[in-house]
Amino acid sequence: MANVVPVEEYTREWYPGYKPEHFDFPYVVDAPSPFKPGDENAFWFLDFHWSRGLTPLAATLWSADGYCAGTQSASENLPLPPGRGVTCRFAGTHLYGSPIPEEDPREIGARANRLGTNLPHFLQNYRSIWEAGRDELEATWDYFQGIDLASVPTSDLGTLIRQGRRYHKRAMEIHFAVMYPMLVNFLGFYGSCAEMGIDTSLVGKFLQGEETKIMELDRELYALATKARQAGLSQVFADNEPGDMRAALSAHGGPASQWLTDFDDWLQVWGHRTDATCDVGVPSWIEDNTNAFGNIKTFLMKDTDHDFAAAARNALEERDAAIDAARSGLTREEQAVFDGGLAANQAANFPWWQDDHNYYIDLKVMLPLRQACQELATRVGADHRDDMLYLFWPELLQVADGEPYAGELSALVRDRRQYFDHWHGKRSEMPKVLGTVPDSVEDPVLIEIFGINPGSLRAVQNPDAANETTLTGVAAARGTATGIARVLQSSDELHRVAPGEILVCESTSPNWTPAFGKIAGAVCDGGGMLSHAAIVGREYGVPTVTAVGVATLAIGDGDKIEVDGTNGRVTILKRAAELVDTEPGQS
Repeated sequence: MANVVPVEEYTREWYPGYKPEHFDFPYVVDAPSPFKPGDENAFWFLDFHWSRGLTPLAATLWSADGYCAGTQSASENLPLPPGRGVTCRFAGTHLYGSPIPEEDPREIGARANRLGTNLPHFLQNYRSIWEAGRDELEATWDYFQGIDLASVPTSDLGTLIRQGRRYHKRAMEIHFAVMYPMLVNFLGFYGSCAEMGIDTSLVGKFLQGEETKIMELDRELYALATKARQAGLSQVFADNEPGDMRAALSAHGGPASQWLTDFDDWLQVWGHRTDATCDVGVPSWIEDNTNAFGNIKTFLMKDTDHDFAAAARNALEERDAAIDAARSGLTREEQAVFDGGLAANQAANFPWWQDDHNYYIDLKVMLPLRQACQELATRVGADHRDDMLYLFWPELLQVADGEPYAGELSALVRDRRQYFDHWHGKRSEMPKVLGTVPDSVEDPVLIEIFGINPGSLRAVQNPDAANETTLTGVAAARGTATGIARVLQSSDELHRVAPGEILVCESTSPNWTPAFGKIAGAVCDGGGMLSHAAIVGREYGVPTVTAVGVATLAIGDGDKIEVDGTNGRVTILKRAAELVDTEPGQS
């Protein structure tokens, strides 16, 4: 019998001043909303992408344009036979997703037939389809970059804000229209490998070793750390917190001044990125340098720099060895099937695209809208530059079109800030699942991206999860590592991770990638074989276990743990309190 986790306590008042019409947008199958009575009949999972929580504007745009328009339209158009995309609900500021099943047998058969027609066309034209979408988005990005917001008349800001949202919505259409068929293609190959007796934990390895824009960004960030070391600035970084680093370097003068010039030049190329996925509520690295400085600070704590070239060579060697080993155990007929599936997946490489596309979409598409909102806040005399982010979309348009902000709306924003802060502090207490929890799920996005499988579902329902010392999950990236666990609630804290430590978190997104150049291992509550942590763990040679379900609950910050990425096992060796009492050299 399915377990039911009540949603009642999350069906009460949402953000102060919220009205249902604030979410009155077109959708395909199901609309977003706060939790409401009856939602306990569906299965809901806590989405790891937004561990900070979402402001009203961010909640409006992602849930409407991403989940409910992006996934639902893509899964209808491809289509995916068993599912109709994803919908979402909010518990406080935290987003829960739910797969929308297709249960009509006739429709499932019809959708399978359409898939059989549509997928080959996509695969034959994948490169041109993706590149056309990417280039369209880059052209729109260049358009926004060419605008001097300070010179835009206030009466025109509403147009820019509407254009900013259309940019995001179009990005979501392109994103999911490419993602879903690539995922189906990967799963077909995965299934064929399973039928032929190939270890399916190796399938991701068959596709590793491809260069991505995110990896290029990381190399350039590491190059800045190398320059800082060569300029004799390591001690300046060691003595100062990331938020104070610019002032400290400016005061130091000499080579630090040249390094800061190089850093600012780097930001102009690579700093148009946020530390969250498509979240208008989060600043870019240009707006807030803290995480960039923080990562460089911890890179300098390593005795040697991460060898990107060696990691790339190792990834390619492991890939080729894994492919050869898999083929050697197959018959000639099976080899033909394997080779055909491998070639199709190398041409439309989902693990590569999953990381590469984030540079063009997830990390920056919200920035034009954010910047226009900040300019509007300045023009209307708001208390803070990001006050507009605490408005729902219809309210934002009212202000942009000239209606008063001072008074009722500004008072609501102050109340909503308090509401956001309250729920932000409750993230670690939020249930991993809500509603009717099944024994398993069929939606491939939930399985391969979010890591929701029978094991993780059992783990999150275990009342003694916090006391477990041996955890299991998906063997995402092979190898074994032992180190101190650094448990993070969001990527805002990445600068806390020291070299050689084990990153423990809900899951990672592209904004977490710099950490993989310094950590010894990674453990995630969520994430499947195609999650960011799994892909980057394989590329960087970092032992990684995903889909543990309760890693952030069972593992304490400072615990000594072992990560076995080959067998999907995590062992807590000593609790942090025990290590404090252990003599040096005996831990």
